[in-house]
Amino acid sequence: MNKPTSAATPPTQVLSISPIVLPAPGRAVELQVRVSAPVNGSELPIVLLSHGHGRSNHLSSLNGYAPLANFLAAHGFVVIQPTHLDSRTLSLGPDVPDAPLFWRSRAQDMTRILDQLDVIERAVIGLAGRLDRSRVAVMGHSLGGHTASLLLGARHKASHDAAEVNLSEPRIKAGVLLAAPGRGDALSAFAAEHYPFFSTIDFSTMTTPALVVAGDKDDSPHLTVAGASWHADPYFLSPGPKSLVTLFDAGHGLGGVSGYDVAETTDESPERVAAVQRLTWAYLRTALHPGDPAWQEAQDALTRAAQPLGRVESKQ
Repeated sequence: MNKPTSAATPPTQVLSISPIVLPAPGRAVELQVRVSAPVNGSELPIVLLSHGHGRSNHLSSLNGYAPLANFLAAHGFVVIQPTHLDSRTLSLGPDVPDAPLFWRSRAQDMTRILDQLDVIERAVIGLAGRLDRSRVAVMGHSLGGHTASLLLGARHKASHDAAEVNLSEPRIKAGVLLAAPGRGDALSAFAAEHYPFFSTIDFSTMTTPALVVAGDKDDSPHLTVAGASWHADPYFLSPGPKSLVTLFDAGHGLGGVSGYDVAETTDESPERVAAVQRLTWAYLRTALHPGDPAWQEAQDALTRAAQPLGRVESKQ
């Protein structure tokens, strides 16, 4: 049995292995993933971590998001990170179906991973028999947050006159959306022209419990005319149960969650990254282990600090 931990518990050693190559018939290339897991413990819950579509060459791949992956693995989760088809490490051309952002393929990557957990267990020494497949969550940043929203139940139309595309994954029990895109009627002219699928998003079907994390300085003018509040739309436009953390003075990088000392982070803050680590871990701990006090304790620590880094609101 995996013993309960807290974010204050000393981190355990982490084993990280990549790339693990998963067969993916019909995909432009095989699916590569990184697996990070604590060296000890059993009945370990699983987090599928979806990277963003940043301008760096390697952060948008299985090699990014170490601040999140390492923390979660060191505190009792098995973290699985795919390299989605939009990653610059793959350099796929515009003629590949669903390019350039591959919104459909991204969500399908996560379903493929869950379908091949046996393969992953065999590929990671010492992991076999230690996964709790009944406790699966998804986490994503930026475009990865959009991917997470689809897996949690949000829907798209392939075009305005097409039927809805349902990519929800019932094996996923909870999710975390970090700086995720919002409603489709607030797109910038650039986003409307180049990423028209964003305009058809429907959050009213996103029924799986989720935490939305948004920065109050994340204006994202290349994507939206609504300002920073756009990234809170997945909370306000979806049914409960949901929680929203608004981080003060945070930009799109939320302090630097995509990698250690990343040059493109405009709001670098180790304190903010630490808050995101603790809050996301605590939310998932309680969401996957109902009755665990971690989420309430993390909220109290955030809001009762002498200088709070953010605020929390929730709905059922």
